[in-house]
Amino acid sequence: MNWRSLGFFISAVLLGSEAFFVFRGRNQPTAVIVPPPASPQQWSWWNLVLASFVTLFAELVLIRWLGTEVRVFAYVKNLALLLCFLGFGVGCALARYPVRWISSAASLLGLVMWVRLPWHSQQLLEGLSQSLGGGQDIQIWSTGTVRNWPNFLSSASLAAVLLFLITCIFVPLGQTVSRQLELAASPLRGYSWNLAASLVGICAFFAVSWHGLPPTLWFGIVFCSIAFLQPGLRRRIWFLCLVIPVTLLLHDTSTPLRFSMWTPYQQIEFDQENFSDGEFHRATVRVNHTGYQFIVNLLPDFLARHPLLLTGPQDENPYNLPFRFASPRPKVLIVGSGAGNDVAAAVRNQSQSVDAVEIDPAILALGDRHPEHPYRSPLVTAHLTDARAFMKRATGPYDLILFGLLDSHTQLSDYANMRIDSFVYTEESFREAKALLAPNGVLFIKFEVARPWLGLRLTEMLRHEFGKEPVVFRASSSYGTGGVCFVISTSGQVEDQLARDARLLHFVKQNRTPFLDVPEVPVTTDDWPYLYQEGRWLPGIFISISILVILLGGVLYWRIPEARQRVPSLFFFGMGAGFLLLETQIISRLALYFGTTWQVNGIVIGAILTTLLFANTVVEKLRKPFSPWLTVGGLVAGIVIAYAMPFSRIPGTAVFVGCLAAAIFVLPVFFAGILFATQFRQAISPGAALGANMLGAVVGGLLENLSLVFGLKALLLVALGLYLLAASSLLWERKPAFGYRIAQASPK
Repeated sequence: MNWRSLGFFISAVLLGSEAFFVFRGRNQPTAVIVPPPASPQQWSWWNLVLASFVTLFAELVLIRWLGTEVRVFAYVKNLALLLCFLGFGVGCALARYPVRWISSAASLLGLVMWVRLPWHSQQLLEGLSQSLGGGQDIQIWSTGTVRNWPNFLSSASLAAVLLFLITCIFVPLGQTVSRQLELAASPLRGYSWNLAASLVGICAFFAVSWHGLPPTLWFGIVFCSIAFLQPGLRRRIWFLCLVIPVTLLLHDTSTPLRFSMWTPYQQIEFDQENFSDGEFHRATVRVNHTGYQFIVNLLPDFLARHPLLLTGPQDENPYNLPFRFASPRPKVLIVGSGAGNDVAAAVRNQSQSVDAVEIDPAILALGDRHPEHPYRSPLVTAHLTDARAFMKRATGPYDLILFGLLDSHTQLSDYANMRIDSFVYTEESFREAKALLAPNGVLFIKFEVARPWLGLRLTEMLRHEFGKEPVVFRASSSYGTGGVCFVISTSGQVEDQLARDARLLHFVKQNRTPFLDVPEVPVTTDDWPYLYQEGRWLPGIFISISILVILLGGVLYWRIPEARQRVPSLFFFGMGAGFLLLETQIISRLALYFGTTWQVNGIVIGAILTTLLFANTVVEKLRKPFSPWLTVGGLVAGIVIAYAMPFSRIPGTAVFVGCLAAAIFVLPVFFAGILFATQFRQAISPGAALGANMLGAVVGGLLENLSLVFGLKALLLVALGLYLLAASSLLWERKPAFGYRIAQASPK
């Protein structure tokens, strides 16, 4: 019996035992009563803080883990976030009912069991992306373009079960937080503690990401935190016991030559193959269970000892080809340097200097295992940062700028539907690269083009920026990672090299890759950076998932008795929807100037929560409430300024412009926080207000998909409309909100 099978068995035993006790208790003769408020009946600072902490921590855990294990969550990244919000919002609506910890634990453990079944469940989960519409109009690894309706219906049912399990996990956390807010002497102060604990949860998860700790520890923290929220000793022990099967289910065996590690961006699997005498053969690097690249040794003496590894001339290998177009002893910039294949090629080809840019610290660390040890060369300077951020501050000039195979299938952040390389392949990015080229400099792009329209898009962007056609050809190899190559220069360097090198010209003609009979596609920009999407429309997979989320939310909402009797507060609903869109815009905008690194995302999200905390403090310290119309005016003015500000035309360094953008976006966040805190302090039911806010965030997350059609900047206008809707609702929702705090109504 392997580790996963043992974990599966223990999980079944624990769930069965708890189900037995629950069933036995329910069969005892009891009087029929109306569901009362569950204990505890008193304010508990500890329960509020711990529940708020584990809510944010568990959100990030599921977003990262599901994005790796179930591919559909990697391409619709905010899906897991929306389900967390939905479950939390439903929990807020059920604040006066018994807390559903057992169903939450069963859902969380059941989710882990399903994804990590000891038999072949991975193939079933991997197929969800394509069956739900992925592949038809977006590029997803290992998916075709044919839609199968029977598979679609079965996959939709499977996805619905997954969505339901994720939602159920957060229901008791919403119940606990909202109940404590109801019991607090000052709901606004309680909300401040909620924000502060959420900030700690975010910092804690970023700390475990920084140290590359595995999911076994992530889920262990979640289960242990929930255990301390339980009312009885038996329940606490039961929750702590759940850590054992989860650890076994998530356990991965490793050896010095075969292991996996978790980075702040993705899971990396490394598998090294050696010859019988122990000499390095090659290593396979997999990202999120999908093949990414090979680490190979292309030193002439090694290939001479093993002539069967490489078919064809060495200088036609994809890693050596870029240097046949560049001038001798070039100054080289490599973005997406990875584990070092391109860097090793630059050293072998006698480059004058090499700037190697890589965003993932774990992949960069794998460079130490490269048999040629390229990062140890004194000619090489490694930069652990984002490609766009580096190009914005680099001075150049470079004789060769090489875009390695950095096409990513992870996401930009946990709060936006963009991949980590979204801003690398845009018109503005190629313009910045062009400005860094020497007079005879060459731009060389290697990319795995699986859809003809994607190749046409890259060709069109290069043609537009350089004013001529790039040279496009496919470079494959029996020993290495190939792809389609795009080569262009501002001068005639590329054309001259082809004229001088007859073998190179023959190779290019023989492998030329024209993108014929392809409909015109829009080019990607910093405002519409969706390289892997065919056109400006909602892809099928986004429509399918959005419908499932709406149906799930509608069914759960209708099952709540109070929800059928009254509509949630339109004010708090609109504030939640508008704020999520505003947050998305801030993250994407600042990523342009400071990079799409996980550190930047964490700092931005932390700064947003800190701004909200400051707004709460201001409202709580002032004796008289802010005028809602002055606050709304400041909020509207802040959004309008952010929308109209031409950031790309502001002179100065990237850091200066980024700081200016951050200062401008702080204004609408602060005024939104002031408006929310002012009304939340006066809310008759703080728990219901928070629940409406969370449900609004779900709708805001769905509306975020409009950026796939209209661009990122348009989200500011949508957010503005939602904020105005929320503000106008104050006129008819309850006019006393303009005055001081209303006394809370006693529960009936």
